[in-house]
Amino acid sequence: MLPTPEDTRALGEVLAGLLRPGDLVVLVGPLGAGKTALTQGIGAGLGVAEPVTSPTFVIARVHTGGRLPLVHVDAYRLGGVADVDDLDLDASTEESVTVVEWGQGLVEQLADEHLEVRLDRREDDVRTAVLVPRGPGWERRLAG
Repeated sequence: MLPTPEDTRALGEVLAGLLRPGDLVVLVGPLGAGKTALTQGIGAGLGVAEPVTSPTFVIARVHTGGRLPLVHVDAYRLGGVADVDDLDLDASTEESVTVVEWGQGLVEQLADEHLEVRLDRREDDVRTAVLVPRGPGWERRLAG
């Protein structure tokens, strides 16, 4: 359970310690569930100095200067896999960590395996997170 946005950011910082070049993290959840707060924590954990804000209107932002580049994508307004292909994200995925909000069913082809983070917000405003490893590499990392 993640009672505050700070708790959600702290989870992101912990996840950042597990991230490697080429990793894909797909964030799933309704509006207000904490997807951007989690990404802010990942950015902080990677050492990104600039603010990590929602890329809703620009669709994708690249943050450099940390341990690894962070590619932050908001796929909410994308119509399908063809729109994702048009972003040419695979050009930067090998050396970066790519975090995609609203990406379920759209971006999984960017990596052989990925981490899915299912976020939700309860009626009392407490957020919850479930980490779903998609592939043996992520299963091993989360087990450790």
